[in-house]
Amino acid sequence: MFELIKNVNIDFLSKRKIAAMISGAIILAGLVSIVLHGGPLYSIDFEGGTEIQVRFNESTEVESVRGVLSEIGYGDAAIRSFGNVDEFLIHVKTSTQSEEQVNTIREALGSIHGAEGYEIRRLETVGPKIGKELRGDMISAVLIAMAGIVIYISIRFQFMYAIGALVALTHDVFITLGLFSLLNMEISLSVLAAFLFIVGYSLNDTIVVFDRVRENAKEKRHDSFLSVLNHSLNQTLNRTVITSVTTLTVVLILLFFGGEVIKPFAFALTVGLVVGTYSSIFVASPVVLAWDENQKKKKTS
Repeated sequence: MFELIKNVNIDFLSKRKIAAMISGAIILAGLVSIVLHGGPLYSIDFEGGTEIQVRFNESTEVESVRGVLSEIGYGDAAIRSFGNVDEFLIHVKTSTQSEEQVNTIREALGSIHGAEGYEIRRLETVGPKIGKELRGDMISAVLIAMAGIVIYISIRFQFMYAIGALVALTHDVFITLGLFSLLNMEISLSVLAAFLFIVGYSLNDTIVVFDRVRENAKEKRHDSFLSVLNHSLNQTLNRTVITSVTTLTVVLILLFFGGEVIKPFAFALTVGLVVGTYSSIFVASPVVLAWDENQKKKKTS
């Protein structure tokens, strides 16, 4: 493999307390935001309702759109700019969906600049029952994936490595979820796919490190476990950086040039790649070290 980083000897684990404080602060901010929002901001996929992407031919303010929707009883609709200046994404939460309802919304939008003054570029409707089922399936998918990971790592390595990987994955998911809440971004099915990618990518990076730790622990039996972990992290650093940078390059292209529809998905991937790489070094390994030290204390006490 091409070596971008050669002969490094960084004491990563000496920074574990600082990393823990940084991670804790970001996670806390995200959790506070989620609580203040009354939970994660789910898209129409999970909330149910009608979502309309509309583009007006003339200059239009958000207040004008909200005004006409309020007149027909949808004053609580979520409206935000989408892509172009006069393009909006409207999310109407309703208990039922019907063609009559959609026509009513169309007529209201047409009252702003006339029937020919706007274009419906996308229209989606999801029933509240389906949305609730999808939300439950989303949570189940993430939890099942994490449970499978714990079992797999416990069998391949040791239970303490599984705990380290699980804490790192939970850390990655909470930070990504918190950032979505802080930035008022919705959780959709595509974002769920990105979350599962984050779990897989972070796990892959963590397993590479743990595999090297296991090898070095056998070869360097007289060295401290702290020294073995640091040595293993330095040995895998070149692979970690090259893999992360090349993958991140593609994801950043999607983020900046993929358009508004794919932006939340690309943003989740971007955050996941950065945080996943960070957690494999500054979260998973310190947790394994803490577990090992705790077990040694129990044996000597």
